[in-house]
Formats: sequence, structure tokens, C-alpha cells
Amino acid sequence: MTKHTTPDLGEQSEIQVFGARVHNLRNIDVSFPRNELVVVTGLSGSGKSSLAFDTIYAEGQRRYMETFSAYSRQFLGGMERPDVDKISGLSPVISIEQKTTSKNPRSTVGTITEVYDFMRLLFARAGEAFSYVTGKRMERMSEDQVVERIIAQFDGQPINVLAPIVKGRKGHYRELFEQIRKQGYVKVRVDGEVLDLVPKMQVDRYKIHDIEVVVDRLMVSEKDRKRLYTSVMQAMKVAKGIIKISDKSNNDYFYSRYLMDAESGISYDEPQPNTFSFNSPYGACERCAGLGYIYEIDRAAVVPDPKLSIMKGGLAPLGEYRETWNFQVLKAVAKKYDFSLSTPIEKLTEEQLDILMEGAEEDIVVPVSYSSWNKKDYRITFEGLFKMIEEQSDRQGHNGLQLEDFRAQRVCPTCHGARLKRESLHFKVGGKNIHELASMDISSLAAWFTDVEQRLDERQQVIAKEILKEIRSRLGFLLDVGLNYLTLDRTAKTLSGGEAQRIRLATQIGSQLVNVLYILDEPSIGLHQRDNERLINALKNLRDIGNSVLVVEHDKDMIRNADYVIDMGPAAGAHGGLVVAQGKPDDIRKADTLTAAYLNGTKEIPVPAKRREGNGHVLCLSGASGNNLRNVTATFPLGKLILVTGVSGSGKSSLVTETLYPILNHHFFRAKKTPLPYRKIEGLEHVDKVIEINQSPIGRTPRSNPSTYTGVFSDIRSLFVQLPESKIRGYKPGRFSFNVKGGRCETCQGAGMKVIEMNFLPDVQVPCETCNGKRYNRETLEVRYRGKSISDVLDMRIDEAVTFFENIPAIYRKIKTLRDVGLGYLTLGQSSVTLSGGEAQRVKLATELSKRDTGKTFYILDEPTTGLHFEDVRVLLDVLNRLVDRGNTVLVIEHNLDVIKVADWVVDLGPEGGAGGGKILFSGTPEDLIKCEKSQTARFLEAEMQGVGTFL
Repeated sequence: MTKHTTPDLGEQSEIQVFGARVHNLRNIDVSFPRNELVVVTGLSGSGKSSLAFDTIYAEGQRRYMETFSAYSRQFLGGMERPDVDKISGLSPVISIEQKTTSKNPRSTVGTITEVYDFMRLLFARAGEAFSYVTGKRMERMSEDQVVERIIAQFDGQPINVLAPIVKGRKGHYRELFEQIRKQGYVKVRVDGEVLDLVPKMQVDRYKIHDIEVVVDRLMVSEKDRKRLYTSVMQAMKVAKGIIKISDKSNNDYFYSRYLMDAESGISYDEPQPNTFSFNSPYGACERCAGLGYIYEIDRAAVVPDPKLSIMKGGLAPLGEYRETWNFQVLKAVAKKYDFSLSTPIEKLTEEQLDILMEGAEEDIVVPVSYSSWNKKDYRITFEGLFKMIEEQSDRQGHNGLQLEDFRAQRVCPTCHGARLKRESLHFKVGGKNIHELASMDISSLAAWFTDVEQRLDERQQVIAKEILKEIRSRLGFLLDVGLNYLTLDRTAKTLSGGEAQRIRLATQIGSQLVNVLYILDEPSIGLHQRDNERLINALKNLRDIGNSVLVVEHDKDMIRNADYVIDMGPAAGAHGGLVVAQGKPDDIRKADTLTAAYLNGTKEIPVPAKRREGNGHVLCLSGASGNNLRNVTATFPLGKLILVTGVSGSGKSSLVTETLYPILNHHFFRAKKTPLPYRKIEGLEHVDKVIEINQSPIGRTPRSNPSTYTGVFSDIRSLFVQLPESKIRGYKPGRFSFNVKGGRCETCQGAGMKVIEMNFLPDVQVPCETCNGKRYNRETLEVRYRGKSISDVLDMRIDEAVTFFENIPAIYRKIKTLRDVGLGYLTLGQSSVTLSGGEAQRVKLATELSKRDTGKTFYILDEPTTGLHFEDVRVLLDVLNRLVDRGNTVLVIEHNLDVIKVADWVVDLGPEGGAGGGKILFSGTPEDLIKCEKSQTARFLEAEMQGVGTFL
């Protein structure tokens, strides 16, 4: 018998990758130790993500998918095998990326981390109920008390005594109905309708149902007390302590041996975890459906100029008067309520305006003349301007008027943003309801839960013991990754990529899995240096419980604390894809690489000898008080490189991206986004436009590429149209587009690749057999400029294209700026979906640089160094300095000390995150910031400016 020689995963000490060729990787072999903290670093575009995510993670995912049957895989969709010869020693892989943030408004920090789920369980099992009418504690009633209450409330009225047995659950309930029928009951109420019980009765299994047994139907009177008592006893027995009384109007009243307010007569359902869920109909506020906000008519948008009459176009959704049904209705409404369509809207009474917007209670008679002899009156219910237009839009479909511009988001007036029903908000633990806890920042919440037992009675303490242990451990993990400033009710879509990634990291630490390979993509993004140590400890904790941790990262502290480092290079794109150094951090420092040069201090980003004076004008934002900002006044001197700094959660994004940017965007471009509250802004006359440059993708389809985004492809197509061959053939610019019919290859519709669908295997992309991946048909490719077809130009690297088009100024200027921002290694036609966040941002920067500016532009960048190597940061700073040297203002939100130290002006917020932040601690030069004792940024900046921040 042959001995099995494949090593067991537990014995294998390394993960080994052989022959990796994904994207720009050049057939590399690399190995790194298992159960260690391994950092992959290197220039942007050098192949870090290609190795970590597109090779190792993709292979781990593929192996997991292979465990499913072929039948299952056809529904899951397959995964293509990465271009690699062999990977050995691979554990199950979990990726924690930045792109996994949910855009669902129902997803919150609490639901992602499961802390809110445990809090719901705590409130359902240990919460105390209070009446929302009297504020008194709810009490449980005996059967005798229930009978007394029913006689007092319904004397002389017919009632149904119901026993609720199914509440808000799906199923066909055939067996349940049969069981009830065998017990002798003859009627049930299903979803509010009383039905006779018949054999084989069932309901729709895919819908949510409420089912009650009809125990008795009787006229309430004192003489029938005995019968009523028997029925109540029987109903409580069937429904486990709860009964429902239905009167002749089909109104329902709960009576319970559990929870009831004796004074007002209201009773609550027995609490369940979904009673406290804003994603369940049993807990969500009915007005806003658990969102916490509603969309209402924005009267300012509907009536932009109150001096105009309705005739003259005073109602923006309708425009000026025309002979249409809508205006005939409004004419009839005006006649009934004594005003005219030619009256300026500002002269209408509040009541008349309400009728126009919200509708009238009485019917309106609308006379319509079809001809001089054919007239007809229509009696209608007028439900308001918006309802009328909505119904019309629904009938017309896409051709109807878009009403989003006339709606505004408002806090729900029923729940005031709490998302839950009032019953749910009147259950308390330790004197607080669940919304009050969810709106506390995590550091305050963790402190509250530390000593909550002192506020609980003995019974509650026994019930809550295990739940509290889970809540405390999860809050502890969130604190460990530096998220102490977040609140549990913060929606997931408002989180930055770094925050979302650290929340997932905290969740994974909480799951306590072992023997897993975790791959993280720059977890330090958006994290202040102060919190970096906690994040590194969290990753070490993940390693120490028996996992391998692979981190793509540029942060010096992270590299210093790694067990093993892989340095990719030597340059980016086609010039990268090799492992230039690997080993322990000390080995990396001694290597001859760009990364090593920055780590050991032989190369650095210098502090400028002189700070810019600016142009003498300032932009002053006063009284900003949105989110956690505390009525701050921020001054931004124009013509400078301005940095906004501060610990995570101190209010930087609230001040810049949610207050300042929407104000400027609305002023220059009439944008709709509402800024957070502020008092006033001064100095707008010194700025002529605002541009926000973020890291969102430049396109979401493979057809988008740097040449189409920057607009240079239009110039290239125009150049090809001017060629003699094109003129002879009568070609227009559309002939050279791969997105429209004419010049493109119709087999692949200009994509260059064809997708072959495989039923039981992953879809395979193969070059189109007609055009061989060139995207165009043979006739189009025959037109050549200097020997190159349009397809050859798209496959050209930007470095080559700069030389190729140097005699065409319009094209040369745009391509040269792409090279200047460090993207010379990309091809002009490279699909935008393959670009990293940092590359996408630099394509946007290049687009702005290539435009002719007036020297009065205000640029806003949010953490532009995300995903950038030290050398890339230097290139980025050169670009930003060029923008400022032209007279523009560049405002950057950033934690990177290399950027902070070269700023002309720094605005530092703090001193803490969340409720402990929101103050401007300092405004001035970096040299003066160092002296600010309250600032957390100051002590790290001082070390960096003195050269202590290098890798020692």
C-alpha cells in the first residue's frame, strides 16, 4: 500500500504560490509563513492586490465553490481559476475589503455587528414595559380582572372572543387548522376575516398571516359572566395567556395576563425580539416603515417664486397655464375656495395653500368643455397637487414628470427618527429605551453596559447575564479597532470604506474562527495615528487565536509590527509584478528598494522651506452645527494647500463634505443636496467653482477607460476622421467608437471579448474570433495614423502615447497630465474596472489638470493618499502643488503625516471622536500646530517633522 505523502494543513508551515500571472504579475513564486501577520506592500499598481485578492483569495473562493455539487454551482455562478500554477498550504479564506459597504438604508452599525440583535433580545426578555399614555409601569392581569374589564368596556355589545395562535408568520398551516377543528372549534379569523373551519383548509404559504381561533361569540352582559369567564379561560389556555376581543366594528383589543396599563386600558403584546426591530412590521414605525425619515413635499421647490401666480408658472411642477386637465382641476379648486389662478401665490392664505398641496375634504366639480354644445361636469376628490401629478406620472410611465426634485427628506414626525413604534420605545432596561442606547457613541455605550447590573433587579440580572457578556465583548472589539466614536444607529451607507472594513474586522474577531486566512485591504484607511496601535493589536489578536493574516498596506507602523513583509515592484503596471524583497521587517529595511528607501530615511518627502502666503482672501464658514460639530467657525485662506485633520470621528467629513461642499456646489451648480446646519458663509465671491475629487470608480462597465473619461478619446477619434483615408470613405467620428454600430465589430459589439456561458462551470471570456480582441471591423482598422490603427492606439501605454502624439497639442496636453500623475504604465484603453481607487482618483486629477482653470477653483479631496505608496504620495503632492501654484485652493481631509507636514494651513478638529469631538482645536501652519497641547495630531506631527517618524 502506497503511503499518502500530501502534508496535512496543520503540518504545513507556509502558504506557497507558484507561477502567478494574474494581471501584471510576472510568473512569480512567493511563499510566506502561516499563522503570522504578513504585510504586502509596494507601489500603487505594482501587483499587491493582484497577488493577495485576485490570486490567493480568488483561488480560496474557487476551492470553496468546488465543494458544491455541479447542480448547486449552476445557481451560484462559477468562479474562474486564477492564472496560477499551484497554491499550497491554503486555509479557508475570508476577505475583508473596503468595497463591501451596504447601501441599504436599513443596514446600521448595530445590525452589521449584531450588537443590536443582542440588545433586542435583552429588551424582549428583561425589559420593563411602561404605558405610553400614563407613563406608569405596565402590569399583568388575572382572568377575573380581564372579565371585569370586558364587561365594563363592552356591556350590551356583541363581541368575538379570539385566541391568537399565529402572528406574522408564513406557512400554509394545514395541520394547525385540522388540529383546531378536531378540538371542536368551528370558526377561525385569518388576517382579519372570520372563516368557517373546513377539512383540508390552508392559506398561502408564502404570505405573512395572523390567525386567531374564534372561541366564542356573545352579547356582553352581567348575567352571562360565567360564560364569558369560561370563554376567557379557554382563550387564554389556547393562546398561552393572551386574548383578543373584536367588537362589531372589527376593532381589536388585547387583554393579557402579561402586560397591561390598568388606568388607560391599553395593553401590549408580549415582547419578542422583532418588537424592537425596525426591519420588522411588528417593531417598525408605521409612518416611516422603520427608516426614521419620510419624503414630503418641499414647498420651496414647488413654489420657487411666490410672486408669480399659478397662471404665470408659480407652481414649478406644472409650469405656465395650458388647457390641460390639471389646470381645469385647479381652476375648479380656486373657484370653490375663493381665489384666482392669476393671484400671486404669496397672497394666498395658509389654508388655501394647504388645500392646493394636501387636498380638499369636499368633492370638487370640474366643468370640462369639449365644444360649444358638448359640456360635462366631473365630480372628483382633490387629494392635492402632488397626488394628482403622481397618478398622472404612474399612468404615463417614464414619460411622466419626475417628482424627486420637489420632495425633501424630513425626520419622521411620528417616531422622531427613532424608527420604532411607540410601544417598542416604552420598554426600558436600566431606565433607557433601545433607541436611546443605539444613539449613544460606542465608548459611552460600553461604559453604560459596564455597570448596568446595578440598575437591574435580581430577576433581570439572571436573564441578562449571558446576553450582557456577548454585548460587552462585541463592543470591546469595536473599541479595539478604533471605532469608539460611531453610534449603533449610524447607517452603513454613511460609513467610509475604512470604517466599514474595521466593523467587519471587529465582527470577525467576535466570531473567534481559527485556521482561517484573513486578507485585508488597507485597514488603516481613515484611521488617525493614535488609533493605529489598537488596530494592529486587533490584527495580532486575530493571528494569536490561530489564523493567518495577510494585509495589503503602506502604513509604516503596520510594516514595523508585521511578522513578515512582501515588497512588490520595482515599479507599477507592466514595470511591476515582481517580488523585489521579502522577509522580516528588518530585512526589508536593508533591501535596495523604493519602499526600503522611505522606511530607512534615505528618501523622504521634504518639509517646504517656505509656506505659501495665499491670495489674501478667505472663505469663512460660521456656525456649523451638523452631526457632532459644536457651532464651529472655520476659516479657509484661499490660494493655499489646506489640510483638515483630527482623530477619526472628530467631525472632519461633517465640516467639509457634508457642510462646505454642498454649500459651494449649490451656489455654483444649483445642486440639490442639502448641507448640514450652518449660520452663514462669507467669501464666495473669491471662488468661481468647486470640484470634489474622490476615489469612486471612473466607470462601472468594462467599456469605460482612462481615454474615454479624460475626453482624449474624442480628440483621437477626431484626428482619425481628418485622415485622408477617412475622408475618401466618408467616415465620421462615430465610425471610430466601439460603443455604437458602424465601425465596431458586431460579433462582440466592440467589447473585444466574448463571454461563453457554461451551464455547470464559470463563464469564460475569450477574445472575439472575428476581430481577435481588436474591437473594430476590418474596414475601420484599415485607417492608420503613423502606421497605427485606432485599436493599436487603445493598446498603447500612456508613456508611449505621449511621444506618439507630441505633435497634436489637444491630445498631447491630456495624455501628458496622465503621465504627470504617475499613470504612464496604464494603457489608454485599460478597463476602468481594473483600476484601483488611487488610480481612479489620479485619472480624475489628471482630467482636472488638463482643463484650463481660472486660478479661482476650490478643490476638495477626501483622503487622497488611500492606496498610495510613499513614492505615489510624493507624485500626488507634486500634482496638488501645481494646482495651488496656479492660484487655486486645494482642501484635503487627511491623516497622512507626509501630507500634513507640507500643508500651508492646517485646521485640526477634536479633541476626541463622536460626542467628544466637533471643536476646532487649531488653525494655522504645521509649525504652530506642533505647539498645540490639546491636539492629538500635534505629537505625531512633531515626531514626523523631526525625522523620528522613519522606520527605526
